[in-house]
Amino acid sequence: MDKRFLAGLLFAVSVVGLSLGATLPLVSLRLFEAGAGTLKIGIVSAIPAAGMMLSAFMVDACCRHLTRRTIYLLSFGMCALSVALIEVAFSSVYLLCLLRLMLGIGMGIAIILGESWVNELSEEHNRGKVMALYATAFTGFQMAGPTMLALFGAQSPWVTIVVSLCYLLALACIVWTVPDDYVEHGEEGEKSFSLAGFFQVAPALCMGVLFFSFFDAVILSLLPVYASSHGFALGVAALMVTVILTGDMVFQLPLGWLADRCERTMVHLVCGVVAMLIGVALPWLLQLPWLLWPMLVVLGAVAGGVYTLALVLIGQQFKGQDLITANASVGLLWGVGSLIGPLISGVAMDMAPHGLPMALAAVAGLFVCFARGSNRAARLAAER
Repeated sequence: MDKRFLAGLLFAVSVVGLSLGATLPLVSLRLFEAGAGTLKIGIVSAIPAAGMMLSAFMVDACCRHLTRRTIYLLSFGMCALSVALIEVAFSSVYLLCLLRLMLGIGMGIAIILGESWVNELSEEHNRGKVMALYATAFTGFQMAGPTMLALFGAQSPWVTIVVSLCYLLALACIVWTVPDDYVEHGEEGEKSFSLAGFFQVAPALCMGVLFFSFFDAVILSLLPVYASSHGFALGVAALMVTVILTGDMVFQLPLGWLADRCERTMVHLVCGVVAMLIGVALPWLLQLPWLLWPMLVVLGAVAGGVYTLALVLIGQQFKGQDLITANASVGLLWGVGSLIGPLISGVAMDMAPHGLPMALAAVAGLFVCFARGSNRAARLAAER
């Protein structure tokens, strides 16, 4: 295992998590304070997801024509520029949307290839722990975004200044750690399915990614708005996001350890069931602060577990070019979930006061249906 390359990937992709965690709620809260409706906030929040969807179709061409280091320098440079200019973008909704699209494309390429390369660097006996470390690092930086908002406020320029400086560090880290070579797969160069075909090959993994991307986008962009509309101060509402991300970050390593010792599809299914139940109970939990905060931690843990286990199972089942295609499909599904999450939840919040948790519970329930089938198939395969 190339530990320097792995460390560089973990740090660089974690900065992507920081920019995601900081700028999604930043844009949403600034628009909210300016009087924008939840539907408009949902549309603007979905723009990065559209960029991530586009990036899934660009990864294959990038790998054919550019070295790993060049791909990462270009994608991170695009992200850095989009964050640095965001302070002047609120005067023009078109410029704001363009910058959010650029951020989505850059983040998408970085995440798709980062997850593929981390999986390639992992060995089967510790794949759960390595991918959990990746998820922990990503979420830890992502969690710092809402924390900065709670400390500095949504109107402070310090949030974008800190993120921009971190991107400069990431660019330096890429130059030092990422090999300046082309992606090679040798005998495994031929892919056996397309981006769209991945759903037929692994439907439960697709739904797991779709659920978490839906969850992540909604929590970052609309949970502060939802909590504020139910009587919580903006600072406390932003802190809720931090608490959920803390649960995600802290419990991924224990879940990864568990996944290396138990049937992974069962751990996947249990995480989905718990997320669904908490989503259903969230309207009542708002009235019980002593129970709300620990349940938000658990919600972050199990929702993050759904995604981490999906990455582990992808690395377990696919190799070579199929692994790149699977992770490109993950990027596409992430974009779809991040796109429809704020849109559907924004509409649901307009229709019902507790539309947001109901939307989350519904998508979690859909994942549980597919995960049950995957777990049943794994049990039958083990019995043969």
